Amino acid sequence: MKDSQRLHEEGIVKGFIIRECQSRYLEFLNRPKRRSSFTGELAHFKHLDPAFAQPIPPAKQNLAGISKLLREKGAPENCWVISESSHLDAQLMPLLDALKEILGRGIGTFLSCKPEVLGYFEDEEGRFILHRPPKS
Repeated sequence: MKDSQRLHEEGIVKGFIIRECQSRYLEFLNRPKRRSSFTGELAHFKHLDPAFAQPIPPAKQNLAGISKLLREKGAPENCWVISESSHLDAQLMPLLDALKEILGRGIGTFLSCKPEVLGYFEDEEGRFILHRPPKS
């Protein structure tokens, strides 16, 4: 696993998933043969930390609205993708392209914009901006 991949994936888990599940999910992501144990749960994911997962208002649940919310919080051009979709999972993609691929399709996916600070999550039940103020 590349350092940038590890940074993004550990950042998603440590920054935005409830503490009780973190070690288990990190183990899954760090072992290629176990990765699907994590990504397979993403369609109906129940372990987001509500303190850092902000539901997106209905009027902003579109490509322009979500990308604007992420850009306002400092999202760069590219993001790291963790997805139940095997053709999207484990790759660096332009943020807009990644959003176009997943938006409204019910594909459980994390987009990591800034490790442990900023991301996006969508599954069959909702869309969330993941934001945690940077540690000082």
